[in-house]
Order: sequence, then structure tokens, then C-alpha cells
Amino acid sequence: QVQLVESGGGLVQPGGSLRLSCAASGNIYRINTMGWYRQAPGDQRELVAGITRGGSTNYADSVKGRFTISRDNAKNTVYLQMNSLKPEDTAVYYCNADVTLYGGVFDNYWGQGTLVTVSS
Repeated sequence: QVQLVESGGGLVQPGGSLRLSCAASGNIYRINTMGWYRQAPGDQRELVAGITRGGSTNYADSVKGRFTISRDNAKNTVYLQMNSLKPEDTAVYYCNADVTLYGGVFDNYWGQGTLVTVSS
């Protein structure tokens, strides 16, 4: 009913920048909280950053001051600007959204993930 499609991942050198995007489509009445998670090999999936519909944000301590989450409610899209990237930021990044569907049903959705590799 709802699809989240991420883009923007890739290979970048330490200290470089990437911008991830996640566009939602489908039977969407309203998107509530959106977020970015990541999972490195052998690790659990962790929250990187979240943003409410009103624009309030929260970040993992490891990315504060380097990453910025933002969203465009008109486009049902969330972004993650990643600066000063470190090798330890290497992971698959997943988009997540809490969605109210037409008909009043609430549900949570994940994107398919996009790989970010930070390496020289």
C-alpha cells in the first residue's frame, strides 16, 4: 500500500558528503514521523535520525553535528545530509515512516535500503 524508495547512497572518501533521499508513495493520507536507520555488517539496526511532521528532530550521538535530517511534506520525501563522513558510517541506510492511510489505518513502513560506503 505504501512504498518507500531510497536513493543517494554510494562510495565516498572519509571527510566527504552524501545526501540520501527517500520518497514515499501509495495510499497515503498523512506521513507522521520519518526516520533514517542504518545497519552495518554484524550489527543491529540503529536509529540515525528522526523528524516529526512538524519538523522536530533527534539524532544519534554518533552523528550529531555531522548529519542533518529534513523533509518536504508536500513531496512525501525525507532527506539525510551526511557531512564529514567516517569509515564507521559505512552501513546500509534504511528509510522508515509512520503513515496514516486513507481510511484511518496507521502503519509503519521500511524502504529497501541504500548502501553507503566510506573508504579511501
